[in-house]
Parts: sequence; structure tokens; C-alpha cells
Amino acid sequence: MPTLTIVDITPVALSGDRTQDAEPSLAVNPQHPEEIVATAFTPDPMGGPLAPVYVSTDGGNTWVMRSIVPGGTAQLGTGDISVGFGSEGGALYAGILNAEASLRDILRMQILRSPDIASAAPMELLVSRDRADQPWVEAGSVRVDGSARDRVYVSNNDLGRLPRTAAVDVSGNARTAPAPAGFRRTVVEQRTPSGQDGPPVRTALHPDGTVYAVFESWTDATAGGGDIVNVTFDVVVTRDDNGGVGANPFEDLKDADDSAVGRRVVTRRSERFNAFMGQERLGGDLSIAVDPTDAASVWVAWCDRVGGQMGCTLHVRHSTDGGQTWSRDVRTVTDAKNPALAANTDGLLGFACQQFKQRQWVTALELTADDWQSTPERHVLHQAPAAVPVARFLPYLGDYIRLLTVGRDFYGVFSGNNTPDLADFPEGVTYQRHADFVHHQLLDLDNVTRVPTSIDPFFFHRTP
Repeated sequence: MPTLTIVDITPVALSGDRTQDAEPSLAVNPQHPEEIVATAFTPDPMGGPLAPVYVSTDGGNTWVMRSIVPGGTAQLGTGDISVGFGSEGGALYAGILNAEASLRDILRMQILRSPDIASAAPMELLVSRDRADQPWVEAGSVRVDGSARDRVYVSNNDLGRLPRTAAVDVSGNARTAPAPAGFRRTVVEQRTPSGQDGPPVRTALHPDGTVYAVFESWTDATAGGGDIVNVTFDVVVTRDDNGGVGANPFEDLKDADDSAVGRRVVTRRSERFNAFMGQERLGGDLSIAVDPTDAASVWVAWCDRVGGQMGCTLHVRHSTDGGQTWSRDVRTVTDAKNPALAANTDGLLGFACQQFKQRQWVTALELTADDWQSTPERHVLHQAPAAVPVARFLPYLGDYIRLLTVGRDFYGVFSGNNTPDLADFPEGVTYQRHADFVHHQLLDLDNVTRVPTSIDPFFFHRTP
């Protein structure tokens, strides 16, 4: 029987934490799956200039904090951050938005490297570029002349190169090469969008070297009042059959209708970018996953507005021919965001998201072997009032969560209301920080002083 564990990542030493630890990311070392790194909008508890990561060396059961990320601030820690391990060698990579630069109104993306999970030294700076948003890290390794080389992909929305902003920075040998470690920027948008592409750009890697990228190509964008932008977009998938390291990367998939690079999965979808739902902003939700046993089998998920002025609908579609043709929706979820897809070595697809339902944020994990033709395995990981705590900044929960696999196992992370109430965790939960589950009260390190509800990152692990 499958087992599921859920753990509040906040260490016991930070029992007094009351920050909004939103927008989490996760990396699991494929060679040593007991080694896991998680991230969120967490400041250094001592107010130092290095933002922390959460580290587990026992498979996610217990966590400690290690401040190693440059460019942190006392208020936020780092800006956007995504992490990934190479398949061999244990090197950890991060793509961040430098929070210190953001205080000076500079959007600065940086790519970082650490030799292994044990290193307490600040991560090494490999690449720094202004006006690139929402870096997202995927990493793998290939064998060349008997030795492993890390292929690392940092997808991002490069606003310094308008209007074609969907981009991926690729290195074919990131682990040992000196900075900039071979990273080369590739524009994956080949059409001409309206002003820019959407913020999220995501990649999915197959062990045979096939790599996919998905992005939202904005075809129209008009003011919708306040910070809201009415956006019309196409969901576009590109592919590279040689790891993205050749002369013309990400050009192996062309559209059957206009012959341009990049297959349009759907066209003329709409969203109210920066509209609100449950204290969270909407707009720009994407995920992509490839079957590790079949490079031609790939799924995408996105959100758009279907009817009404508020809310959005999440969609999942599947291609079995390398992205050339796509199914109809195999799964839809109303009023949901933050889709996360991953497939394991059994060909089982995992799908996680956060749904605004009955004034709660509900985070769920589903697993299907047949695109939901039969009833999926479903787990409600967390359900809690969406109005508590009051948002301190945006994003509230985050613009994304993360789901990944190592072999047959699924690993994931999400952020949510940390009230210690077992009714909020139908599958159970373990807290490291002091908590009174009888009176639904967080407690400080003295196990007496009350601590108000806030947003914490939660780790989950499903074993077969």
C-alpha cells in the first residue's frame, strides 16, 4: 500500500517564526534521495545578508536551516528561488531573484551553485542578469567520455529582451566549469507576442536528452483597472532532442498550422492577470512533465478564465507524440492555481494544485495511470481558511508549488496556513516547531508563549 507523509518544514529552533514563508521550491538528490533541499520566502533568522535554505538528510522527516543564498534581506530572505540537483555528483543549483537588488527596484536574476548539500559556504555566483523574472531550475546529468556532466536549465522571463521574453539559460557542463559555467541564453519564443510573454517558463527533462519547454505567448494585453491586465494568450510547447546544447536549441517541434517553432497546445485563452482569489493573485500558472519511460509522452497544465470576471479554471492535457498533437482536457479543476505535474518510472502521473473552495485553500495530490479515465488515487494534503492569516505581501501562498519524482517516489512542497489542527490535514501531519494540536495553537521555543498563525512550507512524500 502507498504511504504518504506530510511535514511542516519549519525547524523546532524557529518555533517563534511568524513570517509569510510562501512560494516554495524543492530539490531531491537522485543519487541520495535522503538529501533534500527546500526553499521559500524565508529571511535569515539572525537578519544576516544570506537567505536560508531548508536542508534534510533523512528523507524529509527533519529539517534544519542553512543560510547560503547571496543577496538576502532581513524582510524577505531571497526573492523568487528555485533549486535542483544534478543526477550525479550531488551539486545543488539555484535560480534566484536577488532580494537586495529588488530594494533598489532592480529585477536581478542570478544562477548559483553549491558543491553538495553539506556545504555551509555561500553559493557560488555563476550568472547575473538584470530584468529576468521567475527563474525555474531543472537539472540532470549525462555521461561524456565516462564522466558525468550536469546539464542545467534555468527557464525565465527575460524582460530585458522584449517582446520575445520566454527564455531558457542552458549549461551542458555546469558542475565543474568555472563561472559562467557554460550557461547560454536561448529564446524559446519564436513568434511576436503582445509586449511580452507570460512570467512562467517551465522545462521537463527526459533521461535520453529530450527536453521540453512550455510558456504562455501573450497575444493581447490591455489594462483592466488597477493592477489588473486582461491577457489573451496561447500555450506553446517547444522541444529539443539533443539536450538544448546544439546549434539551434529548442527548434525540434513546429506548429502544424503556421509552421513556426513551438506547437500551440491551445490558443486565445484569457486571464485577468493580478486579479484576486482567496487573498492570492492570479495569472501565469504552468507546469509540464515528461514520462521518464517514454520521451514522447508529455503533459502540460495551465490556468485560464472560463466564464465570469473572477476565478480561473485549471486544465491538463496530454501528448503521446512528442508534443505534435494534444488531447482534449483530461482534467479540469475550477478556481484552482499552482498546478504541478510529475511522472514516475511506473508511468504514473502525479498532479498537485491548490483550489479555492468553500472559502478555503485546498491542496491536493492526485495520481493516475490512465489520464483520469478511472478514479485516481487522491489525497487532500491540506485545507484551511483562506482568510487566515491576513496577507502581508504578494504572493500570499506563492506563484507556484513543486512536485517531482525520483524513481517510483513522489516528492512535493506547498505553502499554507500553519494552524495546528488535524482537521486541516486529513492525511495527518508532523510538526517540528512547537504546536498544541488540542487548542490549535502554535507555541514559541519555550513551549508556552503563543505564536500567531502564519504561512509555512510543507513537505510531502508518497512512496509506492
